Amino acid sequence: MQVPLELSFQHIEVEDDIKDYVRERVDYLGQLFDGITSCRVHISLPQHSKKTGHIYDITIEVRVPGTELVVSDRKGDRQERQHLRIALRDAFAIIERDLKIYRQKMRGEVKVLDGMLQGKIVEIRHDRDFGQITATDRRLIYFHRNSVVDGNFDDLKVGDTVELVARHEDSDIGPQASTVRPISALKYQP
Repeated sequence: MQVPLELSFQHIEVEDDIKDYVRERVDYLGQLFDGITSCRVHISLPQHSKKTGHIYDITIEVRVPGTELVVSDRKGDRQERQHLRIALRDAFAIIERDLKIYRQKMRGEVKVLDGMLQGKIVEIRHDRDFGQITATDRRLIYFHRNSVVDGNFDDLKVGDTVELVARHEDSDIGPQASTVRPISALKYQP
């Protein structure tokens, strides 16, 4: 790592073993990717909640050439985050995964998914000839009446499962599907 670790704390006194643990995990990040330019870890303990007790907030910022990877796990009051070492372990696991993905992209090793992208129709405007799909990769994708194949646009409704091909370049309205094909939802049959 080109710049030393920045470790900061808010509303908390941290023992040396926790600081050592953070340094070990940051050293491991440096082994995963040697192009890290800086790393900042911030640990805070917001006000005590009667409902959840003490919940630690962990923010990890890792700068690499061209981007910054950030983990900020403040969503929900998960019971595990009452233990500092577990909260740190989980946050570092996320940043390690993100760093591995970044390294794969830099090396051109990005995996290509087999099969077509799927999703569910979340909006359909028969009167205006368009709809929107929430894809399995969590994108909201627009489609036009003319992109529907192997089915009739007028028969589609909200909640229908479809396969789609999304264009790589986004339009002014966001990602668009060039092909949408209705499929049946998967059902469990023992």
